[in-house]
Parts: sequence; C-alpha cells; structure tokens
Amino acid sequence: MIEITQAAQDYFRKLLLQQDADDLGLRLRVVAPGTPQAACDLQFCPEGSAAVDDRSDRYEGFDLHVAADSVSWLKDALIDFESGEAGAGQLTIKAPNIKGSMPEEDASLADRVRWVIDSEINPRLASHGGRVSLEGISAESEVLLRFGGGCHGCGMVDVTLKEGIETTLRQHFPEISGIRDATDHDTGENPYYR
Repeated sequence: MIEITQAAQDYFRKLLLQQDADDLGLRLRVVAPGTPQAACDLQFCPEGSAAVDDRSDRYEGFDLHVAADSVSWLKDALIDFESGEAGAGQLTIKAPNIKGSMPEEDASLADRVRWVIDSEINPRLASHGGRVSLEGISAESEVLLRFGGGCHGCGMVDVTLKEGIETTLRQHFPEISGIRDATDHDTGENPYYR
C-alpha cells in the first residue's frame, strides 16, 4: 500500500529519537479525501493512542498507523525524504489517489460542474480569499453560483464571473446555457476590491 523509502525511514527514526517521549510512532490520515482539497496529515502518535481500526505497520524503530478510512485513498502512496544542503531536507508524500477524479460523463451535470469549480476555479479565487459554490442548475441548463469570502461584495466580481468562471465552465460544458450570480453583494463584509 504505502512505500516508505529508506531515506524517509531514517528521517523518521532520527525525528522520533529527538522527541521526549518513549514508544512514539506516526499516524497518517487523509483529510477531505476524494476532493481537490485532499491532503495527507502525518502526526506523532503516542503508544496506545492509535485508533482500534487503524492499519499498523512496523518499521525498524517505529510504527506507522494509517487511519482505516484513509487506507484505500493511500493506495500506491510513496513517502520519501530528500536531503538538502546543511543537513536540511524535504519530506514528501505522494498519494496519487487522494483527490479522486472528475466524475464520469454519465454523472449529473451538477456533479461535474461542482468538480470543476472545486478543482480549477476555487484554487484561483483562493489567492484573493474568495470562493464560489454551485447553488443549482436550472432545467434550461443555466448555472446559478454564489460567491463567498473575498469575492462577496468585490467590485471585480462581474469580470471574474464573465472572463474567468464562465470561460472555464463553457470550455468544459458547452451545454450550459448561461451563468448567473445569486449573491447579494451589498452584504459582503470583507471584499477583496471595493
């Protein structure tokens, strides 16, 4: 399931020896699995604090506990450590399956639109503290969106909607008849641009 390179095992042993605790292990879980926001969470795990249903693997000098609901998402995962200059280095966890994949063509238009919003549009809006969510899709294939965060009340929201979001959604879904903003921008408390 998870491959831990020798360099990463050496790093973990060294890191665990530096802690003021005996019988300390590691626990790995996936946060928000199957979504574009999925991430790996690796923490110290004192003896006896792993969940009963965790999958536990013994390595020389430490145990790695994997949360039961994360096991399937971590298929083909690789944990590696690359040494850098002056003793520094970089721990990497490559887990190719944690974000899931775009819904199949036979999935609902709403599910496919939501995936593109979460995986392509919201990461761009996040640089301005903003986000957008799908409110619904009409019978005429008109997409209704609601802005939040820095986009709520932003003076540039029309440009974002037309030149960014609409362009992206129409590239993926030519069947969309239109895109409307359902946000009451007058109530925005912290817009990125006024």
